[in-house]
Amino acid sequence: MTDLTDDIIEELQNKYDFLIERPWRKYPECITLKDPDSEKWFAAFLQASGRSLGFPEKETVPFVNVKAAPDDVIFLTQARGILPAYHMSKKHWISVLTDGTVEMKLILSLIDASYQLITDTPSKRIYQAVRSIPKGKVATYGQIAAMAGNPKMARAVGNALHKNPDGDRTPCYRVVNAAGELAEAFVFGGIHVQQERLEADGIEVIDGKVDLKKYGL
Repeated sequence: MTDLTDDIIEELQNKYDFLIERPWRKYPECITLKDPDSEKWFAAFLQASGRSLGFPEKETVPFVNVKAAPDDVIFLTQARGILPAYHMSKKHWISVLTDGTVEMKLILSLIDASYQLITDTPSKRIYQAVRSIPKGKVATYGQIAAMAGNPKMARAVGNALHKNPDGDRTPCYRVVNAAGELAEAFVFGGIHVQQERLEADGIEVIDGKVDLKKYGL
């Protein structure tokens, strides 16, 4: 039986940054794709018997579960090869056969829609804003909030950076408060690490503070 899973994942790797996981030891053939920022799945490549999916066949059928807007679920599941989600919320997820029944172009489009749904979060926008700070510059929490689309969520910026899942990829040490002051206890490594990283970027830190006129965005 045709299984497009490997070809689909190869296409996705050229477009998105994601983690591949095999969360079920009993089912190593099942693969989930997770966004590293939101830590949410946007695709789950699974297998089940045809009967489990509502077909008379006993043979194993490969498919991918993807997220979809509730209104779209009703419409999409009327198409051949697109079913109510297997073992996931049937209101928010669909199962798409990857055995050749559904064209690969459509599968990729549905996965893209799923990816957009789970990645459009405040935390995602915050991390993207932080990654845009160039080396040798700093930004304030308020600036990052504005860049992320909501100037009033400066506190949310601090919370998101405290939970930053990838400190190397998202340089949260380049974020300071409105007075240019560093965090009292930088979460990634200790009290002096933020200063050390800023100085490695060529930024001068005096008494725990950065000159925003000189180094600010």
